Amino acid sequence: MAARKTLVLTAVVALGLAGLSACGGGDDGGSDSGGNVTMTLWQNATTGPGRAFWDKVAADFHTAHPNVTIKVQTVQNEDLDGKLQTALNSGSAPDLFLQRGGGKMAAMVEAGQLKDISDDITAETKAAVGAVLGTGTVDGKTYAVPTSILPGGLWYSQDLFKAAGVTTPPATLDELNAAVTKLKAKNTPIALGGKDAWPAAHWYYWFALRACGKATLDATAKSKTFDDPCWTKAGEDLKAFAATQPFNNGFLTTSAQQGAGSSAGLIANRKASMELMGAWDPGVIAGLTKDTKPLPDLGFFPFPAVPGGQGDPAAIMGGADGFSCSAKAPKECADFLNYLVTKDVQTASYKAFNSLPVNKEAQAVITEPYLKACLEAYNKAPYVSQWLDTVYGQSVGNALNVGVVNLLAGKGDVAGIIKAVNDAAKKG
Repeated sequence: MAARKTLVLTAVVALGLAGLSACGGGDDGGSDSGGNVTMTLWQNATTGPGRAFWDKVAADFHTAHPNVTIKVQTVQNEDLDGKLQTALNSGSAPDLFLQRGGGKMAAMVEAGQLKDISDDITAETKAAVGAVLGTGTVDGKTYAVPTSILPGGLWYSQDLFKAAGVTTPPATLDELNAAVTKLKAKNTPIALGGKDAWPAAHWYYWFALRACGKATLDATAKSKTFDDPCWTKAGEDLKAFAATQPFNNGFLTTSAQQGAGSSAGLIANRKASMELMGAWDPGVIAGLTKDTKPLPDLGFFPFPAVPGGQGDPAAIMGGADGFSCSAKAPKECADFLNYLVTKDVQTASYKAFNSLPVNKEAQAVITEPYLKACLEAYNKAPYVSQWLDTVYGQSVGNALNVGVVNLLAGKGDVAGIIKAVNDAAKKG
């Protein structure tokens, strides 16, 4: 599926998708004298089919391997990075955990916090996952197994578009602006969960993907120096777009995925027409509809082409969610990762999360037109860039996200974004 694709930013190859205390991690793991193994897993599905999926997967694995028990623990998505880093630094990390990849994963590898599972990846896993398995590697060694592919784009209500007279998904920025104008007469054009920062920053990421060529993206991943004019152009493009006021009222205090009032909830309840988000969004939206079922008129279109940029207009922002084993995890951890990408488990994951499985055989069972459209855009993309906050690591990524929010809030400017990320990069 991704064999023909060049993954951007391979210097820090990327993975890209809910409370409990950080000390709930690896303290319970390990083997007893009878050979029984208990492992703790951190994931971010808080309720519903997603949480049920993880409970069943753990139970089924235990049935097949009676000596292995997996304790599934949920960390809310927006809390995961911070709690995981605290747990890793304190030596109490969970045995298995959601891996976002990029610079964050590279930093974990450098700190000796991840298990090298290169020799434990089975031939079946390599065949099922294909080239996407490379997104879990650093310096040729494997530290994570991807479990789903998560390209981004715009998820929209076909009914609301039709009611506003928008007959075809926008393919250019001019067409998107025209659609926003028509949608304003009927509804909120775009839902944005700016409270969580990263959803707002996604708009900058996409404008940067269109403004900056692949060579610039690769070079910046290594240098973490944002001096190419394209980074400024991306900010100016975003500033001009935001000036048309396309987002929901109060978007700066709106969360992305929590509750009916979140940006995903606005889509689920038809109070907004579209949202820019990764391929986990259909499942999140489904969980927030009144009947907790997938939105029947949901559609997808790629981020539009933007004039004057060096980036390929068909390039995609996204990546692959995966799972890593902590450095002290038992060898059975890798066995479980191989299990996660088998066809049956991947099919169950697709049904639970309404998102794209990484297993190529499981992709054949996808029926939803919006997921098919998303997968088609991914497969056609000349290259895929990981989310920029993940690529550049936690400190630079956080500075980038905050800088974008400040711009949208009128508290900063484009130069402020560039200065913030350059300063964060210098501090390391």
